[in-house]
Amino acid sequence: MKKTILALAVLALLCCPLLALANETIYVYNWGDYIDEAVLDMFTEETGIEVVYSMYETNEDMYARIANGGESYDVIFPSDYMIERMIQENLLQKINWENIPNVANIDPRFTHESYDPNFEYSVPYTWGTMGILYNTETVEEAPTSWQVLMDDTYMMDMLMLNSPRDTLAIALVMCGHDLNSVDPAELQDAKNLLIEQKPLVLAYVVDEVKDKMIGGEASVAMVWSGDATYCMSENDALDYVVPEEGSNIFYDSICIPANARNVSGAEKFIDFLCRADIAAMNYEYVGYAIPNTAAIELLGAEEYNASPVNNPPQEVLDKCEVFKYLGDDTKLYDQIWTEIISEF
Repeated sequence: MKKTILALAVLALLCCPLLALANETIYVYNWGDYIDEAVLDMFTEETGIEVVYSMYETNEDMYARIANGGESYDVIFPSDYMIERMIQENLLQKINWENIPNVANIDPRFTHESYDPNFEYSVPYTWGTMGILYNTETVEEAPTSWQVLMDDTYMMDMLMLNSPRDTLAIALVMCGHDLNSVDPAELQDAKNLLIEQKPLVLAYVVDEVKDKMIGGEASVAMVWSGDATYCMSENDALDYVVPEEGSNIFYDSICIPANARNVSGAEKFIDFLCRADIAAMNYEYVGYAIPNTAAIELLGAEEYNASPVNNPPQEVLDKCEVFKYLGDDTKLYDQIWTEIISEF
């Protein structure tokens, strides 16, 4: 009997590595509609690592779940200002570049940005601008200003982003203020403007903006450029513009949370996403501009760069600004946004 038990114990020990490999899992937390889910299956087929995939709508939703410590994820996709915040709060861990060889495909122009100046915590994934998507069949003149969002011609015919940082930023710009302002009086101006605008707004949305604009449910919408690209590919009547007053330019990156349980699996996943063919697949699905030069060559650099959405003129980019982490003043944004939405 003792020999039998010993033999079974040895067999169990020999099988443990195989069981661990078969059951290896990573937990990925990403924006909605922000990856070709066929990529997840391909990753599992190639590595044997299962992907448990969850989605969020805003940086703030993601941050709350990570910061509260109730959830553990191995890979997340925060934006610039949120990366800056999470670095300051020790919620991200440094990335071991030796385990991400495909980072060589990333254009150096997109590394060492202000939110991660030493290029230690984040791998550039996509980038873009915020602007106005409009229906050329119902909008007589192409909008050039954010003020079109105050035009009662489009009463109950416009969509706004259900995102406090983004929408308040544009309201600040419309009031002539900096989009990173923390001045209470200037934020009050932005709040008053958005309350004045509310009778014109059909809905505050995030991912739903795509179906609504493609389906012709609204004439104008405040959108991120990648969503505009997708909508324009599905409805030829739609077009996109970055207003002349300026806007936000954003960078979304891939990070590993400080409390990740499977760092090795996370590194493999990040390296996989940086591979040229995979980054190209994601671009064709997501529609956001990418910083991956190898993928752009694979897609056809001439055609890719011909898109004014993917490759805005320098004079447009010069008027765009990156969001900064606002520290404790973030609470003021949240409070103002709650007051705006509660009256909707």
